[in-house]
Amino acid sequence: QVQLVESGGDLVQPGGSLRLSCAVSGSIFSRDTLAWHRQAPGKERDFVALITGGESTNYADSVKGRFTISRDNAKNTVYLQMNSLKPEDTAVYYCETRTVYGHSYWGQGTQVTVSS
Repeated sequence: QVQLVESGGDLVQPGGSLRLSCAVSGSIFSRDTLAWHRQAPGKERDFVALITGGESTNYADSVKGRFTISRDNAKNTVYLQMNSLKPEDTAVYYCETRTVYGHSYWGQGTQVTVSS
């Protein structure tokens, strides 16, 4: 059974930083493609960032230059470093893993609130 647990969400002021973590169990982590998504209240869930097993990355235009996705295969953990946070970054952030066979699994989400 594949399980993902996000952590690190918090209340932060505009311009501040947070690092989200997602611990994955039950998969061949080093071969998985990992992604972060977010969903604001009343809105559709949007793609944020992705990292492949080969550590190639991709970002949504709204977060380029501010967010960095990374992975630690020894810890089976994917991270999202968020800098220069804006109120529009407020959302529940979800971690996704896609296995080499195309199966997708999601975590429960962690709340990020950017407000003064």
